[in-house]
Amino acid sequence: MKRSIRSDLAPAPIGPYSQAIESGGIIYVSGQIPIDPKINELVKGGIREQTERVMENLKAVLAQSGASMEDVVMTFVYLIDLNDFQGYNEVYEKYFKEPPARVTVQVSALPRGARVELAAIAHKS
Repeated sequence: MKRSIRSDLAPAPIGPYSQAIESGGIIYVSGQIPIDPKINELVKGGIREQTERVMENLKAVLAQSGASMEDVVMTFVYLIDLNDFQGYNEVYEKYFKEPPARVTVQVSALPRGARVELAAIAHKS
């Protein structure tokens, strides 16, 4: 059995998908971009500010499912410029006591002009 997860503290989906789906204690979080859910706008600033917002959006979706950042086992990171890798990592590492497995790739574009998108898989402890 699966259930859809929806948090008002993260941006509403901009297409036909759920913020996350939980099935069998596994939470599959859709890609989060740096949209501030209060104003539904892309956050101002560079990769650090955008990464901060993405991580806060991820935390909100996980919390709605009853999970936390400590439950994340895998992340999928999409950057429009791999030169942002260091700045991204500086923020990313602050959110994980023990970093999860990760894939990071450069892409040509992301929704709404974002510099970063992050999807995740978590397992409730």
